[in-house]
Amino acid sequence: MNELAILDAIQLIHTPWLDTLVAAYTSTSDVGQIWILLGIVLAIIPKTRKLGAAVLIAVLLGAIVTSGILKPLIMRPRPCDVNPLVPMIIDRPHGSSFPSGHATAAFAAFGALLFSKGPKPLVIVVGIGAVLMALTRLYCYVHYPTDVLAGTIVGLLAGFAAAKIVEAVSRKLQERRSQSHI
Repeated sequence: MNELAILDAIQLIHTPWLDTLVAAYTSTSDVGQIWILLGIVLAIIPKTRKLGAAVLIAVLLGAIVTSGILKPLIMRPRPCDVNPLVPMIIDRPHGSSFPSGHATAAFAAFGALLFSKGPKPLVIVVGIGAVLMALTRLYCYVHYPTDVLAGTIVGLLAGFAAAKIVEAVSRKLQERRSQSHI
């Protein structure tokens, strides 16, 4: 199926109250701020410090891959540029379309929590938040479904890598602590 046809079908569910809600939620991740804030809050709490570090590292890794490498390399036009007749509910984002930076950041945070074996309720809430964030990008007509899918994959890979990095660093620090007590 044509990706623009999918986006056009989504346009049929627009309502003023949903437009307001979607625009507000999607704007919380224009620079990944909601996921960065989550990471900072988790990092401040001693019990969840490693989870916070994993979230922050994952969001950073995802941004490097998505905005630093893939977007400039692929330069895919956004759907709103291809079909400018669709009314916009948010300002046109800067840069190109592939992959979705919003989806990348959201799924990086989710992946970091999932692969770090974070508390199940938190993993579920952040997972739902990530799915909703990805869907807002389709609703806003600023990303194709494959942009969101690619962002999801990059984000999950970044989350996995961050979880492994934090685990390895934590193990190394533990080894150093135990050797210094000998």
